[in-house]
Amino acid sequence: MRTLTKSVSNKLLAAGALALSLALPAQAAINVLTCEPEWAALTTELAGDKASVSSATNALQDPHRVEARPGLIARTRNADLLVCTGLDLEAGWLPLLVQQSGNAKIAKGQPGYFEAGSFVPRLDVPAKLDRAEGDVHAFGNPHVHLNPHNIALISAQLAKRLAAIDPANAAYYAARQADFAGRWSQAMRKWETQAAPLRGLTLVEHHRNMEYLMSWLGMRQVGTLEPKPGVEPSAAQLGQLLAQLQQQPAKLVLRAAYQDERASNWLSQRAHIPAVVVPFTVGADKESGDLFALFDTTVQRLTQAVK
Repeated sequence: MRTLTKSVSNKLLAAGALALSLALPAQAAINVLTCEPEWAALTTELAGDKASVSSATNALQDPHRVEARPGLIARTRNADLLVCTGLDLEAGWLPLLVQQSGNAKIAKGQPGYFEAGSFVPRLDVPAKLDRAEGDVHAFGNPHVHLNPHNIALISAQLAKRLAAIDPANAAYYAARQADFAGRWSQAMRKWETQAAPLRGLTLVEHHRNMEYLMSWLGMRQVGTLEPKPGVEPSAAQLGQLLAQLQQQPAKLVLRAAYQDERASNWLSQRAHIPAVVVPFTVGADKESGDLFALFDTTVQRLTQAVK
């Protein structure tokens, strides 16, 4: 009887161990830290369960400003690959974060550092750098992810970098990149058809962070809420912008989900134009859970606003 009881007990333990092993996800081959949510979403598309992916910022944070908390330093220390926009977008916090982590393999210039912005054509590259003009980026406007053609270019390069960091799974990353590229190309054709009525549309934006979106869809900015990049507007400056719109009308005022709504709503009410909020990145709202949903939502909100 005692032998039978021991046998049953051993079988239950073995079954429990098997169930536990099936419940746990396969161990990821590499750890990837991204600076912004859009790159976490893209890395997940390409790496699947071969990478453990997290983002240093969430969708409702201004990516220009991040505090290096102990938990973020620990994730940086354990990262095999760091994926960031670059172009000085993270200049105010990333160098210090990498230094504090002591992780030399993800330092700028190393294979473990991937700068997405360096693989796409850049907009707004200043002829000269003058800090009196506000928070101007020396290498051009860094918000490159809002043109899906840039995502396609970056995806191809990121898949190669994943393969270089983790050569044992190189074929896996290449296959996922090919699958993503096909689905992405099809989605871009859909978005461009849906957004055709936006071509030539004039708008006011909060900060100069929608330039790649406007360039892609053929929209044109006629003013910004910020008098200079990174400088919030005063009441007098908003009044000047309102007067300016008498000469150069705008169809809408546009801001990202992470930006304060007050200035946008002020102008919307007085200029009698809709205030439109786009997610700006993945995860800003329940409709924008991945890269495809991000652009679905963005195009839908813009086209609905001008019907």
